This record gives sequence, structure tokens and C-alpha cells, in this order.
Amino acid sequence: MDFAIPADLQVYLDELDAFIAAEIKPLENQDDNIRFFDHRREYARTDFEAGGLPRHDWEELLKEATRRSDKAGHWRFSAPKRYGGKDGSNLWMAVIREHFARQGLGLHNDLQNEHSIVGNFPFVAMFDQWGTEEQKAEFITGGFERTRRVAFGLTEPDHGSDATHMETVAVRETRDGVDGWRIDGEKMWITGMHVATHCAMFCRTSGKAGSSSGITCLLVPNPTEGLKIEEWMWTFNMPTDHPRLSVTNVWVPDSAMLGVEGRGLALAQSFVHQNRIRQAASSCGAALYCIDESVKYARTRKPFGEELARNQGIQFPLVELATQAEMLRLLIFKTAWEMDNMPHEQIERTISDKVSMCNYWANRLVCEAADRAMQVHGGIGYSRHKPFEHIYRHHRRYRITEGSEEIQMRKVGAYLFGYLGPRKDEMRGMFGATLSSS
Repeated sequence: MDFAIPADLQVYLDELDAFIAAEIKPLENQDDNIRFFDHRREYARTDFEAGGLPRHDWEELLKEATRRSDKAGHWRFSAPKRYGGKDGSNLWMAVIREHFARQGLGLHNDLQNEHSIVGNFPFVAMFDQWGTEEQKAEFITGGFERTRRVAFGLTEPDHGSDATHMETVAVRETRDGVDGWRIDGEKMWITGMHVATHCAMFCRTSGKAGSSSGITCLLVPNPTEGLKIEEWMWTFNMPTDHPRLSVTNVWVPDSAMLGVEGRGLALAQSFVHQNRIRQAASSCGAALYCIDESVKYARTRKPFGEELARNQGIQFPLVELATQAEMLRLLIFKTAWEMDNMPHEQIERTISDKVSMCNYWANRLVCEAADRAMQVHGGIGYSRHKPFEHIYRHHRRYRITEGSEEIQMRKVGAYLFGYLGPRKDEMRGMFGATLSSS
């Protein structure tokens, strides 16, 4: 067993750090762009008069950073080589994401809107696995060329974790001699609709509420007649790009279907594990940043003429956080390595519980670490002149999105008790019908 960071990965981390120093940090500091990262960040980023949407100059800055990264060969790292990437592995992406987040806020990696100079592209995996050749050309190539951007239309006002009960319905309908689908319903929390060219709209096309089959993914152009943004939902961390929207008599042709009719939920599973492990790595890195900064501050702050760090009331909470972060870090890297060493479809059957462990615990840990950092730093920690409140507000979101921590704990429980996963046959043999009827 070798727990060392591979030598070639360390070389690449050094290369990324050099690129950040040469290209990204100067951009971050020119033209007062630092306003997006210092105490003014929330107001600099948010157009409060336009529904709380991200300001245009903020989003343009992020685009320029990724343009520079793409030119240097870093932005598409995780994508397949056939699309200009480097086939970046789950392990390498986890290490990179943790490394970036541990450096604190900055233009190199700002996860409030999933920005990073080493991008994460879940839709590439989805279209590559499920799309037609025409859809791959339009949405994968078009995505990297910035002519296409797809929002993920799963959640509804009355249905979040219970996605199989969605009420948005699509029925077959022919218009002008073209076979297609008429869609009616509502969606909510559909991130990025203000700039999306399409929404991957998940609709009930057959079956009963609660059934995982009978849900189909249809690519709906944005804007299109009948699709209406009802309101932008203001959130704990602003700006917002999360609307509540309605679809009324929206029609798309059969060619808009992504994947197989009735098997739309399999699309979501096609990339959820990659997203969760990378998100876990980012949260672990941000937690380590909060711990590192708290340790430094406690060594330099001297109330009553003595280092704050000498107080066990300061030491012990940070010791517990550091211990948890170190154990979590090893589990994340181990799980990412395991993901790289098995077929994609095997992940769900064998180690999906480990991915969920990493994700829900990392998202909880970073919130605790940010809260502790505020406490250690006192008044200045509570202020916006330190990044801890921003880290807390941002990462608190992840305890709900990408599968709430309760849903992920439920997945771990199903594996632990043998209702799902590799222990299912073993536990059935031990408990028989009692287990199978649960």
C-alpha cells in the first residue's frame, strides 16, 4: 500500500500553481477584480436590482480565467482526450480539487458557481454515454466552444429527493407532421437558466408515481414558447441563478430525447458519483484551509500576553477537526482510486456507499470547520473581511444539493444492512425473507 501522492501528479500540481501565479493571480488583482473576493464579494457579484442574478462583469471574469486555462491545456483536464481533455482520473481530480480549495478563495477555484481553472464537466459524461452522435457534436463540442450550455431540470417545487414522484409530464404529440412531445409542469432550483441554451428536462412519460422507470429526459431549448421563469430564488449565499420555472404546452421533437425513453433517471446516475467525490474533495480542502488559518491565527494572537493557541479550549476543537479531516482525506483518495480501477457501471453496485460517506461527511465537516474558524478568530472571523462566513454559507448548500446528507446516509445504511450492494446476497442468506421483504 502506497499512500504517497504520485510523483507525476505532484509535478502537475506544481505546474498548476505556477500557472495560477503567472496568469490567474495577476488577473484577480487587476482592475479591482479583487472586489469579487474580498469583503465586497457578495455585493460585487450580485445584481440585486435584476432578481439577484450574477453580475455580467463577474461572469465575464470567470470566463476569461477559464479561457486562459483552456489555452494552457488545463481547463478540460477531466474530459476525454477526444474532446480536447486529458482523461483526468477521479484520483487526480480529487487531489487537484482539495489542493485548490485549501488555498482559500480566489479566481483559480470559486465553487459558488462551480468555477475552476480545472473544470468539472458532468454533462460531458452524460452526453458521451447516452447521446446520439449529433447530440455529442452539438452539446459536448458546443459546450467547450461556449455555444451550448445545459441546465439540469430534475427538481420540482413539490419534489426534491423524491424525484420519482415528479409531476412534470410529457405526452406524445405530432405537430406539422413531426413526432414529438408536449411538456407541462413546473421545475425549481434549475441552476444556470439565465445563461443556459437548453434545459435537460426530466418528465414522467409513462408508469406510476414513485416508479424509477417511465421518466424521460428531453432537451428543451431556452428560451422557447411556453417556458417561463417565474422567479429567481434568493439564497443563503448570493448571487442566485436558481429559478422556479413553469412549462406550459412546450413542444420538442423526438430528436430532443437524450438517452432511452423511460430510463431518464439512469442519466443522473451516470455522473453523480464523479460529482460527489470531487465535491467531497473540495469541501475537505476548504475545511483544511479553515483549520490552517485558525492555527496560524491562534499562534500569533496574544490575549493576556500569551498565545491563544496555548489554551486547550482552542486546541481541542481544532484537534478534533484536524483528525476528522485527515481520516476523510484518506477515504476520499482511496475511494477515488477505487473508482478509477473498476468499470463505471460497477461503482453503483459496489462502492456507492463509500462515495456517499465521503460526500456527506465532507460537506458537514467544512461547515463545522468554518464555524470554528469564526470562533477562533473572534470578531474579525465573523466579519466579511475574513472568508469563513462565505465558506460556511456556500458549503452549507452542499448538505442539501447533490443528494441531501439524509439521502446519502440512507444509501450508506442500505449497503451497511445489506438491502443494496455487495452484502445483499450474504445478508439474504443470513436473514432470508425478513430482509427481502424490507
